[in-house]
Amino acid sequence: MSEQKTTHFGFTDVPLEKKQSMVAEVFDSVAVKYDLMNDLMSAGVHRLWKRFTIQKSGARAGGQVLDLAGGTGDLAALFSPIVGDSGQIVLADINDSMLKVGRDRMIDKGLISNIKFAQVNAEALPFADNQFDCITIAFGLRNVTDKQKALASMYRVLKPGGRLLVLEFSKPTSELFNKAYDAYSFNLLPKIGKWITGDEDSYRYLAESIRMHPDQDTLKGMFEQADFEDCEYHNLTGGIVALHRGFKY
Repeated sequence: MSEQKTTHFGFTDVPLEKKQSMVAEVFDSVAVKYDLMNDLMSAGVHRLWKRFTIQKSGARAGGQVLDLAGGTGDLAALFSPIVGDSGQIVLADINDSMLKVGRDRMIDKGLISNIKFAQVNAEALPFADNQFDCITIAFGLRNVTDKQKALASMYRVLKPGGRLLVLEFSKPTSELFNKAYDAYSFNLLPKIGKWITGDEDSYRYLAESIRMHPDQDTLKGMFEQADFEDCEYHNLTGGIVALHRGFKY
């Protein structure tokens, strides 16, 4: 009898085939208050991290951009005026609840002329080879079950000369900072989640998922394994977050 394959859901091992639906439950729960919680959790600094990502994206007029795990549309809204009417952004997310919130936000901002929406799984992207100039995924890769498979899928749909940018929580560079960050993540963050959304468990999972995500050098190695070149990362806010970038040539 073959052994059942498992993966991690935060600090808990779960059957491989169940993780996707469990992650979906988390984001169904937090979607409506997602933006408010991001501002509270990061004291608004997440907006600076996302602007830095845009700066490193190389996006220009006429560009084709895929924003994976695009959720409520923060990056898509920043890309929209850059690529202009001759370009296009695909705001994609695996979670229908998040995608609906993102679509509503883009409509409210009047930004739907060059933004399309797609519910997709990053591990099996339903796009043609060599389609996009740039792919971004912000705070989403750690929730993907098979990250290496997702990176390979992203590589396939990038044009030669295109770049992938992964903005994600990572490992703080200072041990003292790391201890303070742990105390915040596991003690204060779930309580804020309970106060704002009524859901303490989802924010405990999010804290655990951050700790289970590959560190900076490990993720860089995964980029290289997926055939990306000139791979690099930038530590932001003391390594709490890192922006990884790789090119397809």
